[in-house]
Amino acid sequence: MEALVTALNDIIWSRALIYLCLGAGLYFSIRSRFMQVRGFGEMIRLLFSGQSSKAGVSSFQALAMSLSGRVGTGNIAGVATAITFGGPGAVFWMWMVAFLGASTAYVESTLAQIYKEKDEKGQYRGGPAYFIEKAMGQRWYAWLFALVTVVATGLLLPGVQANSIAQGMQTAWGIEPWITATAVVLALGFIIFGGVKRIAHFAQVVVPFMAAAYMVIALVVVVLNLQMLPDMVALIFNSAFGREAAFGAVAGLAVEWGVKRGIYSNEAGQGTGPHAAAAAEVSHPAKQGYVQAFSVYVDTLLVCSATAFLILSTGMYNVQAPDGSMIVNELPGVEAGPGYAQAAVETFLQGFGAPFVALALLFFAFTTIVAYYYMAETNVTYINRRVHRPWLTLLLRIGIMAAVGYGAIKSAALAWGLGDIGVGLMAWLNIIAILILQKPAFLALRDYERQKKAGLDPEFDPEALGIRNADFWVERKASR
Repeated sequence: MEALVTALNDIIWSRALIYLCLGAGLYFSIRSRFMQVRGFGEMIRLLFSGQSSKAGVSSFQALAMSLSGRVGTGNIAGVATAITFGGPGAVFWMWMVAFLGASTAYVESTLAQIYKEKDEKGQYRGGPAYFIEKAMGQRWYAWLFALVTVVATGLLLPGVQANSIAQGMQTAWGIEPWITATAVVLALGFIIFGGVKRIAHFAQVVVPFMAAAYMVIALVVVVLNLQMLPDMVALIFNSAFGREAAFGAVAGLAVEWGVKRGIYSNEAGQGTGPHAAAAAEVSHPAKQGYVQAFSVYVDTLLVCSATAFLILSTGMYNVQAPDGSMIVNELPGVEAGPGYAQAAVETFLQGFGAPFVALALLFFAFTTIVAYYYMAETNVTYINRRVHRPWLTLLLRIGIMAAVGYGAIKSAALAWGLGDIGVGLMAWLNIIAILILQKPAFLALRDYERQKKAGLDPEFDPEALGIRNADFWVERKASR
């Protein structure tokens, strides 16, 4: 099984996908005149503007929902695996894919808002499947994305998060994986049977708290080890460009692992973020585009960097050469994952590191599993609106709970391999789609900036911009 998964990943995560992700981010950055830089102040302002409604959640709730998907085990275990197989230089490429990916997140999230619709309960739904069908007119492509996303977020990706929770719990308290699996499955069932609003409220409370607490502890450890900071930053940059002789064997892998784990963590271009973006109640699609661009910064430039600095400043990591030999072996016998962060915190706060990281990972990974369910459910809703199979939602709920239980007790390598397949397939389909469909997103950006310059609170009128099939916004304008 592991050999098959590895072979599939070698195909899906070829250099072509790495260059596609970086190239698309660079192109969108140039075309938007680097909105992720010049629009930073607007991102912050929009975070706390707007209110929720019966149909949609507030901008902050949508941010929390998307962050609950972005901030997960990738921010702890993902950083560890990137360093293990790509060296410290992989951290630089995680930063680069986040910086460029912020513009990608703007495009995909704005498209999701433009082409969103209401489900049978009157709640907003949207995402790549919706905008592919409405903007591209290729229903088969939309169906393909919807099916791949249901399989990826409903069956493949939840296992990675559950596996990391189980690893952390076993390291910290010796809890058997099957016990952790049972507890997580029961808690997940309570949340997902409560609907979208329960998911939004849960994420709104948990996500900011868990991210802030984790970064504070990481900052404390880095400050206590401050003398190592200049050398650590130099190590990251030198390794990224092959100028660090010690990591010459993995210099060529730094880009691959940095981009792969960067996309897994911040999800820019993967096509998952647009699902939460579409659920927001806003007066203009670009508003949620700005907010979702900011979420990429929070995920990678803050939370992932906290983990990287934590691990590298304490020296608690391993680096493995392609032939299996160890270049750095500071933690012999410790598998790449949460154990690195736990060991790093333990160097200064003995007896505290393993339990704290295990709890952080529990919250990070569990909220991500909940977010994955919401993404899968949104695509099941898309399918149901076309073929009307109500039992598909129940099947999804049973499926994701089974995937969580299975992932928690299987090997980490298999869980990550399956997760990478899901991420890679979604990224291929989504990035190709948004490269084709980008025009409405940039029309919306220019329209938003024009109205802001005129001192207005921007309102969206797709017909005035020549955007077709944005039915929700046309009806909204008519009703007002």
